[in-house]
Amino acid sequence: MRKLNLKIKEENDSGFSAVASGRFTNKDGRYNVKKKGINVFDKYSWYHTFLLLPRFKFIGVLVIAYIIANLVFASIYYAIGIEHLTGIDKSSPIQEFIDVFFFSAQTFTTVGYGRIAPVGALASFVATFEAFLGLLGFAIATGLFYGRFSRPRAFLKFSDIAVIAPFEDGKALMFRVAPFKNNLLSEAEVTISAALEEEINGKLESKFYLLEPKLKKINTFSLNWTIVHKIDSNSPFYEYTEEDFKNSDIELIIMIKAFDEVFANTVVQRTSYISPEIIYGAKFLPMYHSSEDQKTTILDLDKINFHQKVSIDN
Repeated sequence: MRKLNLKIKEENDSGFSAVASGRFTNKDGRYNVKKKGINVFDKYSWYHTFLLLPRFKFIGVLVIAYIIANLVFASIYYAIGIEHLTGIDKSSPIQEFIDVFFFSAQTFTTVGYGRIAPVGALASFVATFEAFLGLLGFAIATGLFYGRFSRPRAFLKFSDIAVIAPFEDGKALMFRVAPFKNNLLSEAEVTISAALEEEINGKLESKFYLLEPKLKKINTFSLNWTIVHKIDSNSPFYEYTEEDFKNSDIELIIMIKAFDEVFANTVVQRTSYISPEIIYGAKFLPMYHSSEDQKTTILDLDKINFHQKVSIDN
């Protein structure tokens, strides 16, 4: 194990444990923690779960739930007997079930075209209950859609890698981030924590340190921001060589906080970098340039990971 820089004060309020295992923060910013000892209904906030689902998974869950609900009610109507529904095409069992399924869909959405109608108390009761569940379900779905649409988010794209590059008279740790939506961010501030493993009494424990960036805050966040931590005597990576970075278990935990001017609210986004994602002896290439008419600036977000190898004097 690489000996840590003893001059650096350990961070005791990181919120993580020295004996935790694996990555502390996933690449998408979520904490890598699994909770046990509680039932599934209390374990998850379903509202938060649906708000955080990727877009296509969210739509897929709603569509599948809608189809399953109608299949269940169609089966109930079919079990009651199609003689309790008027207007059914009885040319074949398959056609009967198809008609019952579409009647269920019309009842669930309260459309009610009128060709098929329930007859008798039992079928009418099921239809009434299904209509109630349909209204309730669409109210919940509407609230989820609105919550996803209106939730303030930072919409930041981080580079997939961090680099150790020449900087001033030495070297520095760098990564970059850029806003990828047309939201207006200002007063952006970065916090960098480093988790480094150290052997203590024969056991590996993680030590946490705050890394001081050269520029901690920017007033306007419109282009990419290359965040730089100079590796000097005040850094836990002081005198680290390329082999030290490769062989040490390192995790950089990044949090960026900014003010969204449209929502008038503070937004936060996190990510992390581990040792295999830190490239020693590389520097980022420019990712923005002037337009042809010199009247605007072009930010090429697909170049956020572009870099080239460089030599570093250890």
